[in-house]
Amino acid sequence: MNKIIVFQTDFGLDDGAISAMEGVSYQVSYDLNIRHLTHNIPQYNIFDASYRLYQAIDYWPEETTFVSVVDPGVGSARKSIVAKTKTNMYVVTPDNGTLTHIEKHIGIEEVREIEEKSNRLKDSELSYTFHGRDVYAYTAARLASETITFEEVGPKINVEDIVKLELYGCQKIENGISGYIDILDVRFGSLWTSIPYKDFVDCGFKIGDDILVEIYHNDRRVYSNRINYGKSFADVEINEPIIYMNSVYDMALAINQGDFSKAYGIGVGKQWKITMTK
Repeated sequence: MNKIIVFQTDFGLDDGAISAMEGVSYQVSYDLNIRHLTHNIPQYNIFDASYRLYQAIDYWPEETTFVSVVDPGVGSARKSIVAKTKTNMYVVTPDNGTLTHIEKHIGIEEVREIEEKSNRLKDSELSYTFHGRDVYAYTAARLASETITFEEVGPKINVEDIVKLELYGCQKIENGISGYIDILDVRFGSLWTSIPYKDFVDCGFKIGDDILVEIYHNDRRVYSNRINYGKSFADVEINEPIIYMNSVYDMALAINQGDFSKAYGIGVGKQWKITMTK
């Protein structure tokens, strides 16, 4: 193990929650290298947690241990698990769908349920609402520091049995392709779709094409425009829209130095469908 732990939560940074998780980890071993993916996942949004893990995990060294705590079911019967990916990474998280994108795009080799009798912060047995500190940070620290092996996390469970969220995907249509708005490039308001680059170019679209983009909210069309397909934002004038391939190799829409989501009131999820046609 490389002793790196990367935390992701929906906790924000306004109180001591993240510091407590760090402190528990360092109690296990001073040699750990603790980093942070994000703590600004929208509250309770498991889909975003799954996507952000997928967005970042491949760019860390092998044997990095991720802790993702977006856990609206904390204290319930949902399982606490550690997954080992096919790329030799570890993810400590509730079994609530957080592993959906990783399972689909990267692959999961093995999953173990955390045995809390041995992998739980001492004297935390009566705490039911902060498993991020009491179970996940503690278990991750023990794993990353090689205090325990992966097998000592707990019993093995079938990868097929873990909770998975619905992924919307895309489909070919006449003269083009349709999909959904999966997520935003939050800081800039760009729309990241469920349409992979490969499926997009298989439709015959080429750099420089003006493509008809239509966006529907619950089957009501809310946006229609011809948009240029370019390599980067600078291929269009400031405040002009552009279609481009994003950093996870899916198709996206942006406004050069603007905010597409705010400009047109576009949201995310299955109720937000997008079509691109010639």
